[in-house]
Amino acid sequence: MVLSYKQLIQIALVALLMVGCIAVLLPFTGTLLFAVVICITTLPIRNRLLKLCGGRSNLAALLLSMLLLALLVTPMALLSGSLADGVEMAIRYFKPLMEQGLPTQPPEWLVNTPLIGRNLGAYWHDLTASRKEMNSLLQQFIEPTRSVALATISLFAQGLLQLILVIFFVFFIFRDEHIYIDALHTGSRMLGGDLGERMLLLVENTVTGVMAGIVGTAAAQAVVAMIGFLIAGIPGIVVLTFATFFFSMVPVIGATLIWLGAALWLYNEGQTGWTVFMVLWGMFGISGVDNFLKPILISRTASQPLLLIVVGVFGGVLVFGFIGLFLGPTLLALGQALIREWLTHAGPNTPAMRSNEGTPP
Repeated sequence: MVLSYKQLIQIALVALLMVGCIAVLLPFTGTLLFAVVICITTLPIRNRLLKLCGGRSNLAALLLSMLLLALLVTPMALLSGSLADGVEMAIRYFKPLMEQGLPTQPPEWLVNTPLIGRNLGAYWHDLTASRKEMNSLLQQFIEPTRSVALATISLFAQGLLQLILVIFFVFFIFRDEHIYIDALHTGSRMLGGDLGERMLLLVENTVTGVMAGIVGTAAAQAVVAMIGFLIAGIPGIVVLTFATFFFSMVPVIGATLIWLGAALWLYNEGQTGWTVFMVLWGMFGISGVDNFLKPILISRTASQPLLLIVVGVFGGVLVFGFIGLFLGPTLLALGQALIREWLTHAGPNTPAMRSNEGTPP
């Protein structure tokens, strides 16, 4: 079949139009995907608000957007400001050390450290005797620490802007929700028939299950951490609780950074008993929630391997920024579930499998 010049021009125009649309939407890919994930996860809340608002979708979408602003953006703003203040305090703390040097006598807690305390005390005296060596050591610690701190602040500031944009998209998606849902169901039926409908249902269940596991576990760890901070009398409980919530989404080491830092602060204050309490509370309480609660919350989907979650978190942050904490594991889990579903339903019915039926081994 030979295409006419008119048909070739029409195909070229359509292709150029598609390329232009992709180029325009490409910078917003992460935020749009995350907005869709938020919409799928919060759809039951939106439906309840819609009933309370008498079917007015504009008002329901506005109320849900304001709720998301209060739950996500406000804590992010507080945490970003606290991180910036913490970096400034650290700079003020280390600046006199650079200018005046360390005290000639090491701290008592350092000398009394089991096994290595005597060697650390001797090394302290060597450092104070050699100002050049001391400054070199401080520089080795200060520069990487400052870079990591600034990168963390930048990530949270970027996340703050991304979350605002995500909530902006969520409002318009929920406002015209019926249009998008009809288009999704029509498209899935046209492309895959019954399999397309099953895939669409699988997407909803997987996204809801994974997000419930990630956010629900992080919220539970933050509550347990807040109780521990209150008992131990640690200041800045609100900021530490929000920090625990966000850092808990980083597998293995996330929440540990917060409660271990709180334990070190207690030890530095000379409160050895509360230090032991904080360590035990962190190990068996805060970090224990992840092992107990997350499998229950993700019970709708297949258990996700730790490697998949780790790669999803760090790869998501590299590609999408802060929202990659949520989006990365969700996308990988969704991809795994869709491939498993496709292999389960399509595998035995492939032409190659059918042609081998009845063939002797």
